[in-house]
Amino acid sequence: MAKAQNPQASAGKTPWFDAASDSPLLAEYARKLDSFLDVVADGKVDTKELENQEKRVVSLMKEIEPLLSPEAHEKVTQLLCEVTAFDLMNTFHMAGKSRPMAKFRG
Repeated sequence: MAKAQNPQASAGKTPWFDAASDSPLLAEYARKLDSFLDVVADGKVDTKELENQEKRVVSLMKEIEPLLSPEAHEKVTQLLCEVTAFDLMNTFHMAGKSRPMAKFRG
């Protein structure tokens, strides 16, 4: 699996924000992951692919959690919750935009 790369990375850290716009870069990095590219190649996500992604997330969480101080742990927990909420809200937003604007009155 390829790791997300950014040529602007400094001091061993991949930047989270675009320097010019202050926009988050995580979605851009995610779209470049081999795991993502393999799944979306056919335009659909099946149950097995979703389960495999969950395993990758859980594995990374288990690897990172013991490295965090209690304060950092709480901040990272909050960050993960906010990112998850954003992804869910974005999904609902996109689904709403794809619905027809007018109701059929046959």
